[in-house]
Amino acid sequence: MEIVEVAQLYKHIAKYYPAFDASVDRVKADHKYLQDFPFEVAQENVDEHIRTSKYPPNIAEIRGRLGEQIERDRMKSLTEEYFAERARAKQEACPPPPGWKESIYAKLGRA
Repeated sequence: MEIVEVAQLYKHIAKYYPAFDASVDRVKADHKYLQDFPFEVAQENVDEHIRTSKYPPNIAEIRGRLGEQIERDRMKSLTEEYFAERARAKQEACPPPPGWKESIYAKLGRA
């Protein structure tokens, strides 16, 4: 979502919740949390929120369930990358040279 879209969304929210802070500073601050989210979905979530709540929506409610799904997908992707890296490391790993373990123990005074 572009910053202009956040401003448009906040203007829409302020129309139904007059105490809602739709200032430029608030739009700039909240854009950080909405920039990866589709405007159309946010608009649908806000409209549903307006129909069902007497309180203005927060960022989590603007993002709605899709926001949770996006975060789950992001975490799943990071986990898959981590395990792929571990698998590559396992493939490249090799055992220590013969006698290496014994030489370490000898240096430590354990036999």
